[in-house]
Amino acid sequence: MDEVEVSTVIHVPPAEAYEFIVDFPRYADYSEYLERVRRDGDGSPGTRYALRFSWWKLTYTAHTEVVDADPPEQLDWRVIRNIDADGHWRIEEAADEAPDGVEAASRVSLRIEYDPGSVNAGSIDLPRFVSLSWVVEKVKPLIQKEAERVVERIVADIEGQPREVDLTVHTRPDAL
Repeated sequence: MDEVEVSTVIHVPPAEAYEFIVDFPRYADYSEYLERVRRDGDGSPGTRYALRFSWWKLTYTAHTEVVDADPPEQLDWRVIRNIDADGHWRIEEAADEAPDGVEAASRVSLRIEYDPGSVNAGSIDLPRFVSLSWVVEKVKPLIQKEAERVVERIVADIEGQPREVDLTVHTRPDAL
């Protein structure tokens, strides 16, 4: 399994950060490759999402499900078709990391764990002469960059103005 985790401090209380994260359909506004999100549920466990991605000459719909929620601290999800992947959003109170003049802060982390070898080739309509292994190798670094981009854009939206965001990115040594 490969994994990537991106975390940063957001200048809002944990409950506010959690409510923002639960509103998953708006993620299409933050992503370069996510065209749209369809939600079936209210964001609690059992809620399912269809996420339509587009990159290069490929389109793919990822089907995910919220598997656990512990508001305002964690939201766990998994992909339910075509690839072995799961992850979570974690929100922790981080007032000690707030800059002067900021009353509340939360450390927000997005963790994704996935097995690139589990991709179901039949789920992706590949152009002629393009191998699935080539696509997987090209997409792996995009996953990390996309996670960083989404977190940066969420911070700007939730705080109401853009700012330089200090991101911490962790990957497993054999990942990415």
